Amino acid sequence: MDWLQRTAKLRQWTRSGTRAPHKPLLLLYALGRFQEDADGALRYSAVEQDLLRLLTEYGPPNKTTPAYPFHHLVSDGVWEVYTDRGPGSPGSGVGDLRATGATGRLAPELRAALRREPVLLGRIARLLLDLHFPPSLHSELCEAVGLELEPTETEQVSAVRRQRDRRMRELVLTAYEYRCAFCGYDGRIGAVPVGLEAAHVRWWAFDGPDDVENGLCLCSLHHKLFDKGVLGVGDGHRILVSQRFVGHSAAAREHVIALADRPLIGPQPGARPVSAAHRDWHTRQVFHGVARPATAV
Repeated sequence: MDWLQRTAKLRQWTRSGTRAPHKPLLLLYALGRFQEDADGALRYSAVEQDLLRLLTEYGPPNKTTPAYPFHHLVSDGVWEVYTDRGPGSPGSGVGDLRATGATGRLAPELRAALRREPVLLGRIARLLLDLHFPPSLHSELCEAVGLELEPTETEQVSAVRRQRDRRMRELVLTAYEYRCAFCGYDGRIGAVPVGLEAAHVRWWAFDGPDDVENGLCLCSLHHKLFDKGVLGVGDGHRILVSQRFVGHSAAAREHVIALADRPLIGPQPGARPVSAAHRDWHTRQVFHGVARPATAV
C-alpha cells in the first residue's frame, strides 16, 4: 500500500482555495504521539484541548471543532476509532465522542508499516507539512505536535509535488529593493542580504504562484507573523495587524502594533504589486481576527 499517496489524497472540504487542515493536523499529532508511544491510543476527551489549540493556532480563522477530523479521518483509511461499546466512531458530535469514551489511533496497517519502515513516519510528516503549511511554520508545528524529524527526512517527495521556481526569491527581493515591505529592514553582511525572505501571500501549498504578484520581501520576524495571521495586507496595500495580537513591550509596539494601517514599502516603480486576489485569499484564509486601527503617533 502506498501510504504517501494515501496521505496526499486525504479527503478535505475544498472550494476556491479554502483551507481545511483539520485532518492533516490530527494526523501530524497522531504521528507525534506514535513516535513517543507506538502502542498508545488517543482518548478524545484527553486530547480534545490539544487538538483545539492546534486548530486555533494553525487553522483558518473560522470556528471549528476537533471532533470533525477525529470522526471523519476514519474514511481515509489511516485512522481508526473505537468506543466503550466497541469498534467504530459514534459520529462527529463532541458530546457523542466524550460520552462513549471514543479513542482513536493510526490504522493497524499503517502502524505495522511504520514499524517495518521507520523512515516512513518522517516522509509522511514532511509530506503533510509541505502540502498544507508554509515552510516558515514547519519547525514550530513539529514542536507543537511533538514530532522529531531527522535532517534526511526534510527532502521533498517529488512524486506528489509540483516544482518551485527557484528564481522567485531573487525576483521578489529585487522588486522590493531588498527591504522588508513592512518595516524597511535591509540588513546585509557585506553584499549579502541577511534575514530577508520572499514570502508567498497565497501559500504555495494552496496553488499560490511563484511570481512577484504573489510575493513580499519580508524580514524573518514579519514573515513568521504574516504566515501566522498576525499581519496581513488590506485594501490600498496597507498593513493589517490583528487585534488578537498582544504585546506590551516597547519592541512589540514598535515592530508590530505600530504597523497598523501603514502603507507597504515598495515595490519599486515598474514592479507589479501584490494582486488583489492573493491579498483577499490571505485575509480570508490566514489573517486572524479584526484589524487594528492606525495607532496614534
